[in-house]
Amino acid sequence: MPGIKDFKGKVVVVTGAGSGIGRATALAFASEGAKLVLSDISEERLEEVAAEVALKGAAVLTYKTDVSDKRQVEELASFVMKECGRVDILHNNAGVAVGARVENTSIEDWEWIFGINFWGVVYGVNSFLPYMISQKYGHIVNTSSMAGLVGFPGAGAYCATKFAVVGLSEALRAEARQYGIGVSVICPGLINTNIVCDGRTCLSENGAANRCTVEKFFKDYGRSPEKVARAVLMAVRKNKAVVPVGFEAWTQWFVKRISQKAHNLSCRLSARLLG
Repeated sequence: MPGIKDFKGKVVVVTGAGSGIGRATALAFASEGAKLVLSDISEERLEEVAAEVALKGAAVLTYKTDVSDKRQVEELASFVMKECGRVDILHNNAGVAVGARVENTSIEDWEWIFGINFWGVVYGVNSFLPYMISQKYGHIVNTSSMAGLVGFPGAGAYCATKFAVVGLSEALRAEARQYGIGVSVICPGLINTNIVCDGRTCLSENGAANRCTVEKFFKDYGRSPEKVARAVLMAVRKNKAVVPVGFEAWTQWFVKRISQKAHNLSCRLSARLLG
């Protein structure tokens, strides 16, 4: 099934659009002439990005949404249909992180991260997919992570949510094809965004990996969110299924599938690195 080649005039909905990958993706679609509907839990960040999109000459609407709230996501979908009459591309991008070993991850943190990273995607799909089915057209992009392809110590809850997003996306892609709808899941590696500083961390300050060192590592070695945005647009154009972004993400993707022994070695190296 071919992807959507031309984004001019297409209605694109982006959640978590207030910073990082969401912001970069919104600006990338704006440069292609799309009509943007931006959603985020932070009104301040949302308005800043909307102003940047408007400077590119693109039409833009904003709607504050907590994606962990089913009712709010349903209201976002109703708003889009009322104001735009259709939805062509949905990017379920909003996400958060919890840095902690499994034994130190509280139930509250498990519920918080699943509410946004997984249920936020489910609510987005559930709210917008019926409209796409009636149109027999559209594309859904879900943001996962390299951590949705391989598990990392100190990030069990985060990995669990991102593995779930990959599985959901692969199943949905197989089901939605009959309606002319494409589905892609983006799996970025190290990207310099606010996800670490905005997240919750319960890592030993004496260990090799603590909040300060992780933030610095992402800042020093993380790629720009614009790289992920380019991958998102490519995924929609070519109707790609699973899209790792960055050398480390591609390496993990191939290593896990080619050699279980090599994968085990990779996991041991990661465990040593993260203490």
